[in-house]
Amino acid sequence: MKRTILPCLALCATLLPLGANAQEKVATAGSPPSMSASKGDWSTYGHDFTNQRFAELDQITPANASKMTTAFAVQTGVVAPFETTPIVSGGVMYLTTAYDHVLAVDAKTGKRLWAYQAKLGKTVFCCGPVNRGVAISEGKVFLGQLDGKLVALDQKTGSIVWSVQVGDNAAGYSLTHAPLVYKNMVIVGGAGGEYGIRGTVTAYNVADGHKIWNWYATDKAHWAGTFSPSTPDGINLHRDIAAEKAAFPKYADAWQKGGGAVWMTPAVDESRNMIYVATGNPSPDLTGTTRPGDNLYTDSIVALDAASGEIKWYYQEIPHDVWDLDAVSPVVLFDTIDKDGKKVAAVGQAGKTGWFYEINRDTGKFIRKSDAFVPQENMFAQPTPGGTRMLPGANGGVDWSPVSYDPSNHIVVVSALHQPMTYANKDQSLEKGALWLAGAFTNIPTEKQYGLVSGINVDTGKIVWQNKVDYPLLGGSVSTSGGVTFVGESNGFFDAFDTKTGKQLWQFNTGAGVNAAPMAYMIDGEEYVAVASGGSFQIGTQYGNTLYVFHLPKS
Repeated sequence: MKRTILPCLALCATLLPLGANAQEKVATAGSPPSMSASKGDWSTYGHDFTNQRFAELDQITPANASKMTTAFAVQTGVVAPFETTPIVSGGVMYLTTAYDHVLAVDAKTGKRLWAYQAKLGKTVFCCGPVNRGVAISEGKVFLGQLDGKLVALDQKTGSIVWSVQVGDNAAGYSLTHAPLVYKNMVIVGGAGGEYGIRGTVTAYNVADGHKIWNWYATDKAHWAGTFSPSTPDGINLHRDIAAEKAAFPKYADAWQKGGGAVWMTPAVDESRNMIYVATGNPSPDLTGTTRPGDNLYTDSIVALDAASGEIKWYYQEIPHDVWDLDAVSPVVLFDTIDKDGKKVAAVGQAGKTGWFYEINRDTGKFIRKSDAFVPQENMFAQPTPGGTRMLPGANGGVDWSPVSYDPSNHIVVVSALHQPMTYANKDQSLEKGALWLAGAFTNIPTEKQYGLVSGINVDTGKIVWQNKVDYPLLGGSVSTSGGVTFVGESNGFFDAFDTKTGKQLWQFNTGAGVNAAPMAYMIDGEEYVAVASGGSFQIGTQYGNTLYVFHLPKS
């Protein structure tokens, strides 16, 4: 999930920031409503532990979606990359902005209840000063910060309850994804694979921030792997295995700075007491000579025991990745049909490679991958000093964008990018706090970039429908039991599609890049859909500061 920059897209609206005091001080503008849960809540980043981003709300349908209108808008005052998915619980919405502001607002009117702004000093991070959301539990709101801190805020006032330092930000370790709360634990994984950090997943006690367990994405015993010449499903990686084995003794300690960041919120299977995560690229990104071996457990789907953090199994999508095609989009849990026609519990992940992977949730065994949902050319050709053209580019495929899954239609909706690139590598030593790419990936200006929204049947891997849009997609989707899926576009449009057919039902121009995953909720019997419109540093779209909330007008 890297730094490919497009020219900012010219959009129509000017968004006015709030005053400085509104941004900077914690306020208690009234008491929030009851914190009790309801069916219409959106209680965690992926809606629930499955990460399906599927809301059981059916007021908005393909028949009436065209009538949707704005219910209210929240202007945050922070004009910067805006990638949050709000949480709604007990009538209160909690949303984050760039630079780790948190706002609590009335989820029916948008009235501000309190605000928090992190006191960040100099910070080291990749891919923009973003934050994608919070978690809530036991009267606390949990926030991961760019400075590597996990902070618990009082849910009624926004004041700090406790704070822990998860990783060394001076070395490039930062927290950008929404934390996950499960049982008595708040669970986070850190970003920073571009700086030679060692990826982690860590569980802290909800009450006081005490560390419960920690899992490292790289370790000495497993780093080398089996020196696989191909992907697990048999695609040639064009590795020089003999040269890697010969070099391994010299670089046997590369695991200590081996990457494997966890960019996005994990999923949980409560019946198995298992946590499923997707891991990022090995370090350095584009040159593998100083990290021979498969570089386990980077570029992987990993199952962890929730009680101990112990690894149960892994599926490595790309051994020894030198293209930055890491597993970034969050995993999603669902049931599927295997090749023998049997129902099986699966974990899926939309890859930067352009395939949606389906893995057995109990064993880690490959079930299937989808048809390619983006163009693929010259796959896994080795980078060279002069540059090698390959599709997909380093953003994917699918970058961090979450998928949504409709269990009634067995369709997963994938938001993807087409960005042709050349990959060039070079020798580069690690310097603390400095980008460690050992090369560069570069857009090809003569080739068109665009986005693709695809509906994929998880029982077959076949693409049921696909829509092409004008600009690369970064943000994700939400689906509802009304049969509607919502997706934001980089040129400022927010779209509604028929989940079953892909037919476009409605569109609204927000005035800034819609590069965030939308969500849906219900209050007092009324369905709402919310999305952040504020752009992306990563693909260079128009910045803004507004969260839009939509509903059907009163009849």
